[in-house]
Amino acid sequence: MSHFQNRMEAGRKLAKRLAAYRGLDDLVVLALPRGGVPVAFEIAEALAAPLDLCLVRKLGLPGHEELAFGAIASGGIRVINDEIAAAAGLTAEEVDLVVNREALELARRERLYRGNQPGFNPAGKTIILVDDGLATGATMRAALTSLLAAHPRRIIVALPVAASESCRDLARFDPSVSLIALLTPEDLQAVGLWYDDFSPVEDDEVIRLLTLQRSR
Repeated sequence: MSHFQNRMEAGRKLAKRLAAYRGLDDLVVLALPRGGVPVAFEIAEALAAPLDLCLVRKLGLPGHEELAFGAIASGGIRVINDEIAAAAGLTAEEVDLVVNREALELARRERLYRGNQPGFNPAGKTIILVDDGLATGATMRAALTSLLAAHPRRIIVALPVAASESCRDLARFDPSVSLIALLTPEDLQAVGLWYDDFSPVEDDEVIRLLTLQRSR
């Protein structure tokens, strides 16, 4: 089984696969906070591209929050996997409760990470959209739904590791979206198993990396 030492190493390896995009005038690297930020930082550095965020929140099953039944993104985007929600026996009220809780956290992160900075406008841009891994794909689908509504030129989803089934689902999502994943195991189990160090990324690390990259 192949492992990445940490998210930074994963980002450096991904950057090599993305080298052809270096130098594009309209290129922007977008990270899904928080785990995608260290990965995306390394890609942005290697490609000499600006780094920004695509704010999205996973909707976890009550009591099993690591399993997503959907996700929300800025702009009121809401993606629900009805099959997972139904299999878990979630009522509409329970779904709304999770959505409302995560919406508060999404708003908190928007204020914390952006401050007075305006939100990113994806229109006409070539976007490399980065996370530290892909399990069910719910979070990524919410991010893509949000971005595609703003009509970017194209989107390249870049991932160190992604469940093969979720990759197949994403391939059917939209023809303007392409996918680069270094590892696509049939049995992912959990993203963290593919890293030697999968320590939580805290808010202050997100802010530090964004500040560092913007100062370049």
